[in-house]
Amino acid sequence: MITVASLVPYLGGALVLGGIAVAASRRRELLIRWCAWAVGVPLVTGAFWWGRPGAAAVAIVVGVIAVVEFGGLMRLGWADRLVLAVAVTGVVLAAWLAPGQVLRVVAIGALAVAAVPLLSGDADQGQRRLSAGLLGLAWLSVLAALVPLGASALALFVAVSIADIAAYFAGQGLGGPRLSPLSPAKRWSGTVAGAAAGIAVLAVLSVLSWPMAIAVAVGGPAGDLLESMIKRGAQAKDAGRWLPGSGGLLDRIDSLLIALAVLLVLR
Repeated sequence: MITVASLVPYLGGALVLGGIAVAASRRRELLIRWCAWAVGVPLVTGAFWWGRPGAAAVAIVVGVIAVVEFGGLMRLGWADRLVLAVAVTGVVLAAWLAPGQVLRVVAIGALAVAAVPLLSGDADQGQRRLSAGLLGLAWLSVLAALVPLGASALALFVAVSIADIAAYFAGQGLGGPRLSPLSPAKRWSGTVAGAAAGIAVLAVLSVLSWPMAIAVAVGGPAGDLLESMIKRGAQAKDAGRWLPGSGGLLDRIDSLLIALAVLLVLR
């Protein structure tokens, strides 16, 4: 069984090799992004080393930030965002403290999210707010899977991230048909190359299984396209502007979210 300790040498090595490659490229945007990774990776790894409480803490912090960004894209008011953040936090806490009650907490969260536009009597925008809130709950509550999956979730994030990077560069170099009109820059060639790279990472980390492979190869690109659809609907390039080199947090975890969902279904 994989542990956080067994991942540390690989994560450290990846950061070092990435730093060398970024320095060689002399591209400022890549350097900024690498610096963000150099700060974030040790923090997240340390939290996961703490076990379920640490994973829950990461999921809650990430979930609340993601709710704020999602709410901005969907033009949700602060009441909608607050209730959605509480609902996502509740699902994460249930995954940690009462795993058998997760579905019940999700249902309670859905009712709470629906109650906000209903009780406000918003006939003009209520349906949009309700749909957006329920989508956000279904999408972001998947972060609760970080708690039971632990080190496996961390390994999945590494594989999905490497797959994203490989897909970007391979798509630019190889060209070919577009993956979807939702994301014109993405190519089938890059998606296949990224899937191969992600699966190779899973093999190196000794966590390769058919559910993990499908989560990386199918869930990762699907998550990217889902966020692209939301951003296009909002006419926004990024979910946020505060994360150096990456825009917002949702822009970093979009692939992971659907990959986690696929893994949960297949497991």
